[in-house]
Amino acid sequence: MTHPTLSPSERVNRVPRVTIEFWLIKLMAVTMGETAADYLAVNLGLGLTVTSVIMTAILAVAIGLQFSRKRYVPWVYWTAVVLISVVGTLVTDNLVDNFGVPLEVTTVIFTIALIAVFALWQLSEHTLSIHTISTDRREIFYWFAILFTFALGTAAGDLIAEVLAFGYFITALLFAGVIGIISAAYFTGRMNGILAFWLAYIFTRPLGASLGDLLSQPVEYGGLGFGTIYTSLLFLGAIVAIVIYMTATEQAAEFAEPAAEGSADPL
Repeated sequence: MTHPTLSPSERVNRVPRVTIEFWLIKLMAVTMGETAADYLAVNLGLGLTVTSVIMTAILAVAIGLQFSRKRYVPWVYWTAVVLISVVGTLVTDNLVDNFGVPLEVTTVIFTIALIAVFALWQLSEHTLSIHTISTDRREIFYWFAILFTFALGTAAGDLIAEVLAFGYFITALLFAGVIGIISAAYFTGRMNGILAFWLAYIFTRPLGASLGDLLSQPVEYGGLGFGTIYTSLLFLGAIVAIVIYMTATEQAAEFAEPAAEGSADPL
């Protein structure tokens, strides 16, 4: 059923369907966001402030490109997700490292910010469904929610892994278990699909951040010592491969739809 106040062009959803590929690339994007932020700020020596300015500017261009498309284009959308993952990580890192805000406080701050975004979104649009991101206003709420999920996930992941000293591996297992519980609740009909999606989206961020730290951090700090460069390149390559696949399948579906409509017409 279509929304009666939307024009045909506005009914086109601007974000991807939730598939296995969606969750795979999302997890890799957030993992890369963690390692890429560390690489730019620490390994390249740019520092948090300069890195944050540069990446925010690039993100603004990517988001502008995303809004200009008015529909889902895989490489445009996922470029924005990777960049907002990096920026979300940097937001938390700046608060903690540059301004001395404890991780416990940043976790609470971003939890409140995310709840506020969802509340305003619900009051304005009467739905939090990702299947109806078909107007600029809804997409604005969507991207703010994504940004705060990344910032919150970074803070929560670091809080549990570092401050509470669970370590990266145990933290990753912990968040994977939480996602497993959410998935089970959804598939058994005990949790609403929209709630399940957003909870899983939130918790994949600290899962990805913990995996990124586990792979990239030195052995003496609880990691596997692969480094930020190789870890980032590994996940970037996987992301590019999946985006190419998703683009090909999207194009195949677009070509197939007109043909299917034509063959169904008895005249």
